Amino acid sequence: MKRGKLVSIIILAVILTAVLVQVFLILKERNQLKNKIDDLNGRLGVLLKENSELQKEIEYFSRPENLEKELRQRFNYKKPGEKMMIIVP
Repeated sequence: MKRGKLVSIIILAVILTAVLVQVFLILKERNQLKNKIDDLNGRLGVLLKENSELQKEIEYFSRPENLEKELRQRFNYKKPGEKMMIIVP
């Protein structure tokens, strides 16, 4: 009777150990996935902000007067027949 009880306890211990190992592996994988989700959410925030800024620029440059203003500032654009003065500090 004692031997049968000892075998039952050993089998139970082995099963419990296997279950605990599986629980540990599942928790480890869960933490890895949580970290990956946190990283992706951070990247998403950055991309959403960048998208918003690009949308504002598209809206700004879609107006002809703003586009002309930027062309004049960045590329010294001038209309035909218009004279340009460059002031050096």
